[in-house]
Amino acid sequence: MLTNLKISNIVLIDKLNLEFGSGLNILTGETGAGKSILLDALSLALGARSDIGLVRNGTDGASVTAEFDSCPGGVATILDEMGIEHDDMIILRRTLGTDGKSRAWVNDVPISIKTLKTIGDELVEIHGQFANHALLNPAMHRVALDEFATQNVDNFNTLLNNVRIAYNELNRLENDLRATTEFLERNAIEQEYLEHNIAELRALNVHIGEENELATKRADMINAEKNATILADAANAIGGGGNTLDSQIYTVAHILERIKTEPNPFAEQIDILYNAAEMVANVADAIAPDEIDTDTVDSIEERLFAIRAAARKHHVTADELPNKLTEMESALNTINNSDAELKQLNAAVATAKRKYEDLANALSVARHTAADELRIRLLHELPDLKLGNADFMVEFATVPPGAGGVDNITFMIKTNPGMPFAPLHKSASGGELARLMLAMRVVLAGCDSAHVFVFDEVDTGISGATASAVGDRLNRLAAKSQALVITHSAQVAGFADQHFKIEKTTNGETTTTTVHEITDGERLNEIARIISGAEITPESLATARTLLKN
Repeated sequence: MLTNLKISNIVLIDKLNLEFGSGLNILTGETGAGKSILLDALSLALGARSDIGLVRNGTDGASVTAEFDSCPGGVATILDEMGIEHDDMIILRRTLGTDGKSRAWVNDVPISIKTLKTIGDELVEIHGQFANHALLNPAMHRVALDEFATQNVDNFNTLLNNVRIAYNELNRLENDLRATTEFLERNAIEQEYLEHNIAELRALNVHIGEENELATKRADMINAEKNATILADAANAIGGGGNTLDSQIYTVAHILERIKTEPNPFAEQIDILYNAAEMVANVADAIAPDEIDTDTVDSIEERLFAIRAAARKHHVTADELPNKLTEMESALNTINNSDAELKQLNAAVATAKRKYEDLANALSVARHTAADELRIRLLHELPDLKLGNADFMVEFATVPPGAGGVDNITFMIKTNPGMPFAPLHKSASGGELARLMLAMRVVLAGCDSAHVFVFDEVDTGISGATASAVGDRLNRLAAKSQALVITHSAQVAGFADQHFKIEKTTNGETTTTTVHEITDGERLNEIARIISGAEITPESLATARTLLKN
């Protein structure tokens, strides 16, 4: 609900602070008093295109603030996405400078004019010169019909949700089927490659740590081969010239023993020579080289080089080759099993499609039922609104499957017999369109997302009983939401829950538009003025009392 409208420096308005209430808020005044300026100001706060001509002459700029005491779901979603805090109050503010620059805020947070308009359209629906009513947008007709059906067709909302669920499931399965098909097409070429490489890795049968084991063993065997060469050289040195070194030492010791002097002066040296000969013999035995198995070295090198080549080929370390084999086996298994999966997915998609089509057809039937009821109720409202020759229908067209079914909905109207039906936004204009929108909103009362309805020119070209019918319907609509109505009709004004009078005063060279709430006698006089004109007569006062009493 719009609770407060503050206007500063808009055309003839200097400062204005209006407190609106729930129900039907009526604004009246003489022609030229400035009723359209109020609508200009409100539209500016809701995101309408700015016009530098709105800035009051002699001022630096204009501003409008509109306060609402509730935050509809659509507005809450917008604010949440923008990270703007909100509770039960929404404050829209718009400024306009003399340089034509305009700025906007919501809850004191700067926003773009485009965002302001999006929020404004969620909060207020205007019927008149600055019309932004959702029903003139054919894209909103299915939404409106579904909201009406929710209240008038049994289990409609459940059916609508089931269609949405069925579509989401069908969409998921179709995406899975498409992904699997693309996978098969993409990987059919890789199948042969995988089979070849898996066979290679299986034959190689690498285990983690094997590279280090082989490298260590190879290094040890190479070192052993080098050592054997060194030992052979040492052995040759000991046994050079055909006589071993130990036998030569023994020979020297035996010769020295033949000395005849007693005791032998070389006894100590002879013992040393015998010990040395024995030591040399032991060394010769110890350094005799073992035979190196060159075939083993070659096989170790061959396997080590094969493992490293495989690691380079697959761009992994040698220890990662077992995991690479598992990975390729899994990929090959997926390809091999994809045919079966593809068949299962095709079957699942077919089942989901049949389920969706059955539910979508049932939803269409329910919508046709709701459309028939909507037509009956709307046609019932039209005669009293001087639209008795008009006719209404809901046109159905089939669209590609979606979460909302397969129906495209267009509200069609014809205002006179013999004329063809035309989309709602092309069928009427001015006051006729405003009354038609009023009838639509009365029938759809409680189904709309907007909380505030503004009507201008709704009484154009009507009077008497028709004006009373308009007032009655405005009152019915406002009982479930809030309505602001600018009117020249006494019959419409008589239904007001709050009545505001718009006046224009001139002080020297300055003209100012003012608005204030009127009650009791002042309200009686205003309705009488609307009836009789500038001069209030006893008859107009009596009629005004009757209107207020009724």
